[in-house]
Amino acid sequence: MANILIVDDAKFMRVTLSNMLLKGNHKIVGEAEDGKRAVEMYKNLEPDLVTMDITMPELNGIDAVKEIISIDPNAKIIMCSAMGQQKLVVEAIEIGAKDFLVKPFEENRVLDAINRILE
Repeated sequence: MANILIVDDAKFMRVTLSNMLLKGNHKIVGEAEDGKRAVEMYKNLEPDLVTMDITMPELNGIDAVKEIISIDPNAKIIMCSAMGQQKLVVEAIEIGAKDFLVKPFEENRVLDAINRILE
C-alpha cells in the first residue's frame, strides 16, 4: 500500500484514477488540479508516489516534475498523458519521472506500473 498524490486538472480523471488505486489497496493522500498546487501538496504530504497529468493550468506537469525533483531527487512520479504527447512524456522521463500511463487508463496497467515503481 502506498500514499499517493493524484494530479490532474480534470475532476473526472482524478476520480477514475482514485477508484482504481483504492481497488489496489493504495491510499489517496491528496488531489491537485494543477502543477502549482501539486508542488505545495508534495511538500506537505510527502507521498510515496505521484500521478502527474502533463497539460494543466498554472504550472504544467513537466515544470511541476522539475520542481518536485529539485525538492526530492528520489520522488516517484508517473506521468499521465493523452495519445500524441510522446515528446512531452520523453522529456518528463529524462528529468526524473519513473514511468508513464496513457489515457484512457487501464486498471491493470495503472496498478502494475505503481507496484513496479514502489518495489
